[in-house]
Amino acid sequence: MLVRKKIEIAAVLTAAVCFLGACAGKPLEMEPVTTSESLVGQVNRLDKDVENARNNQLNVMAPTWFAKAETSLYEARKALELEDELSEILKKIASGRAHLQRAKEVGNLVRTELSGVIKARDRARAAGATSLGADYAEAEEQFLELTKAVEKNNLRWAQKNRVKVIRSFDELELRAIKRVLDEVRKLIDEAEHSDARKIAPNTFKVAQDKLRDVDAFISEHRYQKEKIHEQASEALFQARRLVQVIQQSKKIQTMQPEQITLWFEGMLYKMARELSAPDMRDQAFETQVENILGSITALQKNHKFMVRKVKTQQADLEYMQIQIASLEGKTRKEQAAKERLAAEKRFQQLFSEVQGYFSTDEAEVYRQGNRLVIRLRAIQFPVGKDFIMPSNYGLLSKVQRAIRTFGEPDVIIEGHTDSTGSDAINEHLSQSRAEAVREYLVANGTLAYDAISAIGYGSEQPLASNETAEGRAINRRIDVLITPQLQTGQ
Repeated sequence: MLVRKKIEIAAVLTAAVCFLGACAGKPLEMEPVTTSESLVGQVNRLDKDVENARNNQLNVMAPTWFAKAETSLYEARKALELEDELSEILKKIASGRAHLQRAKEVGNLVRTELSGVIKARDRARAAGATSLGADYAEAEEQFLELTKAVEKNNLRWAQKNRVKVIRSFDELELRAIKRVLDEVRKLIDEAEHSDARKIAPNTFKVAQDKLRDVDAFISEHRYQKEKIHEQASEALFQARRLVQVIQQSKKIQTMQPEQITLWFEGMLYKMARELSAPDMRDQAFETQVENILGSITALQKNHKFMVRKVKTQQADLEYMQIQIASLEGKTRKEQAAKERLAAEKRFQQLFSEVQGYFSTDEAEVYRQGNRLVIRLRAIQFPVGKDFIMPSNYGLLSKVQRAIRTFGEPDVIIEGHTDSTGSDAINEHLSQSRAEAVREYLVANGTLAYDAISAIGYGSEQPLASNETAEGRAINRRIDVLITPQLQTGQ
């Protein structure tokens, strides 16, 4: 029966090869799909491969093949939920892998043939050109026309038109940089009207000098766009810093010396208390700062130790399970069933525990198959921006705690926006916000960088209607998907 079943599966996959190969000039190469790995594990692996492909921008480098891979993934999930025939699920997994492999091949070709266009596009996006609305969307559409031409083996047309698209992105980049410099000038002018020369003369001079340096550099090195963008970003940082220095200086001007000292002492004490560090308010400020830094270092070392300890415990647990199964003479099927039951019970316990970390106003916590999803309702970003506000630190610390509850799981950060603005802008903004959360978690020692993925879906996956303000607020969100490392068989 087992041999017959394998022959039937092989026949289905062979037919799939012929069917998929007929859609392109070159037949797709189908990887063998083994039945030794669980179906859930294989679908999850395809899911992660698709996510990585999106992170590598294959959705724009090879849009047609990437879309087919996404469709196969969706169909595989659906077939798994409906408990379809094994051969049918395996066919869809194989289809997704084949389409994804073709997308990678096309993506490599695009990166070779359109390297200049890709560099120009990356520079424009880094400079903030996605905020230019319809003009950026038009250039993005031109870029997609080039990549689709490469997909169709129309390299001559792509090569002929790539210079025009490079110019489009170059112009957008310069426009975006000029907008940044306009904002810098505006901030410096406003600071000057706020008596910056008197209140913060040194910081005012730094901001002015940086703006002057950028203007001079652009005049002399117009085509060194990467350096121009870097200097423009630094000029904007210094201008924003100037605004903060003036505001804080004005605040201090209204305070007595003791009030200033207690204000600063209060900030240091608050940090020390959150770190469970000793109260050292009877020491010099320099000593209090060293106390805080030392506590942070100790926490980081302790976290690394705990991670190693958890890994060791997991390895010991797996070894013990194998030994018990061997001693008891359990069959592989019986042992797998026992492990599944234990894993399910353990996951449910941890799920209930994590639910208790968040209030209903902060987040919605629910299961999605073998994943735990934390939908962050309370996280907020400034309009059109992607940086983490301090008001979100408390919520994100609970997310860290939830992730650590599962040891070292795989984590995906999904960014979502409402439908306001163009698709290109929304996708970029949602990706940037997801990346910001990822960077925060990595910087705070939650997991290694490679263990966390960040994906921006723009407005593709709304939860509510975008026709109302309430619906749009629901759609602007960050979702955290946690998948434990240990998967059971099926």
